[in-house]
Amino acid sequence: MQISKRVINKNIQNEIYNIFYQVIVDLENSNQAKEILEGLFGKTEIITAAKRLAIAHYLEKGRSYQNIKDNLKVSSATISTVDKQRKTKGFQLALKKIETESWASEWSSKIESLFKKK
Repeated sequence: MQISKRVINKNIQNEIYNIFYQVIVDLENSNQAKEILEGLFGKTEIITAAKRLAIAHYLEKGRSYQNIKDNLKVSSATISTVDKQRKTKGFQLALKKIETESWASEWSSKIESLFKKK
């Protein structure tokens, strides 16, 4: 899909963005997210977004450009672009969510293993 060069009314643009954001907010689980994202976006768009998020996460974890290039099959230019963008509010919010989920999973496993030992 190409984006039209013709500008739409600002009110209409805000309305359609708000509808899109609300759909995202109303998702109940990762299965719903997968279904909606696969319905709205092409495979390439999803891969691109997922890789950008993974690059930012790996950079936060201190991985080298070379390690990221080798594992995600992306260019140094892509990593550099994401590196510059990862300080934005959106990336920081996404990275915080990843970190929170990772922390919760880790502690859930630890607590579960305590009960299994008894």
